[in-house]
Amino acid sequence: MMSAMASSEPRLAVKPSLTPSELDDVGALVREARWNQLAADWRIFLALGRLYAIPTQEGRIVATTATLPYGGRFAWISMVLVAPEYRRRGLATRLMQQAMQDLSAGKLVPVLDATPDGREVYRRLGFEDSWGFQRLIRRELQTTSAPAPTGVILRPVTDADWQAVCAYDAAAFGAERGAVLAGLRGRLPAADLVAMRADQIVGFLLGRDGRLAAHLGPLIAEDDAIARALVARALDAIDGALFIDLADSKTELRRFLDAHGFAVVRPFTRMLYAASARFNDPARTFAVVGPEFG
Repeated sequence: MMSAMASSEPRLAVKPSLTPSELDDVGALVREARWNQLAADWRIFLALGRLYAIPTQEGRIVATTATLPYGGRFAWISMVLVAPEYRRRGLATRLMQQAMQDLSAGKLVPVLDATPDGREVYRRLGFEDSWGFQRLIRRELQTTSAPAPTGVILRPVTDADWQAVCAYDAAAFGAERGAVLAGLRGRLPAADLVAMRADQIVGFLLGRDGRLAAHLGPLIAEDDAIARALVARALDAIDGALFIDLADSKTELRRFLDAHGFAVVRPFTRMLYAASARFNDPARTFAVVGPEFG
């Protein structure tokens, strides 16, 4: 029997909020895709960005795409999800095209993080490769040892630090994203760390809980030794499975993580629409927040 949706043109909606049943719907899309997001992640898109959705005539959400604007310069496109029984009907393409059209109208450069399969699809839409990162996973706790460099103090992020942390992040990321970081802060307290040298921030780390594993990132630091010390402090305090999305260029930190139980899950390519020049500082960007947030 054909569904009601199959016999009529699906309608696209922009969702300013989600009802409890709609939150269940998008949670089901995440579970079916074996992704890691929780309700707290969807709330970030609703509060700070835009969530595009396609519901059935009965109101069940069966496809989504989300955008997050950053600093009037660029915007992330992510959460491109379609329920298995509704795939290959062009729903994801419709959502993507609408999102790109709206970002173009706002003079924002669309940016996304693509899996190898997705990369070919996005290239046909006009996206170009910029740089890559790898998702790594540690499945169980292992003891680490990486002391902070001389003169550097590691400690938990405090409210008094927050404004300076967000400013330090903005300089490395290429745009201010304090509200997004605030949506992560406190979700994985052992990962909320700052590195200080002579009362100046020289690195920081945040993290968050997830459906499959906790997730470290962003990791922004002045050098490899500081980044390694921040990660090691978090690794020793967090039990269970743990993701980190590590820039391909950070080979020294990659060797450290490999030696402490991390393995590759999948690669990602950061792509920009009709451009390839990156916005962020490659020297200080060690690990990203994730492909959903940048």
